[in-house]
Amino acid sequence: MKDSVDGIGYCFRDAGLLQEALTHRSAGAINNERLEFLGDSILNTVVSIRLFERHPEAAEGDLSRMRARLVRGSTLGDLAMEIGLGRELHLGEGERKSGGFRRSSILADAFEALIGAIFLDGGYAACQEVVLGFFDPLIDSLPDAEELKDSKTRLQEWLQGRGRPLPEYRLHSEEGADHAKKFFIRCRLTDQAREVEASGSSRRKAEQAAAKLMLDALSDRGAA
Repeated sequence: MKDSVDGIGYCFRDAGLLQEALTHRSAGAINNERLEFLGDSILNTVVSIRLFERHPEAAEGDLSRMRARLVRGSTLGDLAMEIGLGRELHLGEGERKSGGFRRSSILADAFEALIGAIFLDGGYAACQEVVLGFFDPLIDSLPDAEELKDSKTRLQEWLQGRGRPLPEYRLHSEEGADHAKKFFIRCRLTDQAREVEASGSSRRKAEQAAAKLMLDALSDRGAA
């Protein structure tokens, strides 16, 4: 039974834990969901402590945004892809045929499960070493705190800092079938005759896009 995965620098004493971490729920009753739950918590803890140490002046909100950027599903999926984790997964036949070994969400879940398995097999220190091996370079390359804020937050803070009322977001229209719907949101500054419209695959994404357009408009006019 295999006791390691290329690219993580860790050899399991209990190879069964590794096999469990690599087993998707489509492949059997014993699968990686519980290890994923554990790994998610360990990953958040290790990354949180590192950010706390590296950024002693950062506010809680900034630390939370940094962590969210680092441990989001797309990042974990990319890391799993880099070490070829998809080739190691045990998938049910249907999931395998549909390309589950390439699906970012499945890869991200397996990465978290792998972290959980390492914690159980080798303890916190060993797990921390593996996690930081992946995440220290990502932490070093994080953008500054302002860039990490989403557009709605940045627009809100800009307006509040100038004593101006918050913007209004209004659903203007929807297009498309339920499985491929497009939302059109208008963002309006209530103290000015200024409004922009943007679209997205969800209301949240459309609101973020509209806020970005409004920030750009304010910047272009020298108001931001």
